Amino acid sequence: MKKMILVILYILLTITGLVLMKLGGNTGSILIENMSFSFTMNFISLIGFISYILSFLLFTNIVVKFDLSYIMPITSGLIQVLTLLSGFFIFNEIISTKGIIGASLVICGIIVMNIKVKKGNDKIQSDDVKQN
Repeated sequence: MKKMILVILYILLTITGLVLMKLGGNTGSILIENMSFSFTMNFISLIGFISYILSFLLFTNIVVKFDLSYIMPITSGLIQVLTLLSGFFIFNEIISTKGIIGASLVICGIIVMNIKVKKGNDKIQSDDVKQN
């Protein structure tokens, strides 16, 4: 359960970071001059940037706790779908037919990845179904 909370938090921080950076509309500026370093960014973009960095740090912890071949496609897929929905609902972006088909395929892929084959026979069982 704790591992899944980390995954949910990671996804939320990633989406929050992306949305806030787009809302802030500022990529920031970096100035290196006379042996000094300067970085400027507006507040909304900065909060988004911090959220995205925190999500990265959290993901480094998640990668250790899960099989990489399992967690990476699932989190990437969910982030892609949620980014698509965020663009639609927050930024009024248009979702094309191809976008809807692609998001549907991603969701189907996530479902298929979470179906487990019971060892010893050919019955397929979801992780959420309890065995008797």
